[in-house]
Amino acid sequence: QVQLVESGGGLVQPGGSLILSCSASGTIFSIYAMGWYRQAPGKQRELVATISGGKTNYADSVKGRFTISRDNAKNTVYLQMNSLKPDDTAVYYCNKINIPPWGWGQGTQVTVSS
Repeated sequence: QVQLVESGGGLVQPGGSLILSCSASGTIFSIYAMGWYRQAPGKQRELVATISGGKTNYADSVKGRFTISRDNAKNTVYLQMNSLKPDDTAVYYCNKINIPPWGWGQGTQVTVSS
């Protein structure tokens, strides 16, 4: 059974930065394209960044500000978030991007507020 554990969230002021981490266990992590998702209160979960075979893609809302990366030796995917905005406030999750997803982790809360 695959387990995903996200960490690195917190409270940050607008314009600040955070680095999120997601570790995966119970799977051959390296063969999967991975993504970072987020869910804001009252909104559906959305995919914000993906990494597959070294190629990355981003939602327009985060392009130029977020960077996704991975370390397959550590079974970990990262999300560097810069120039954070209040609209980035959400619970952030990682998962593979192919359907069906693995069971969701607990996520990590990111709050951008002054």
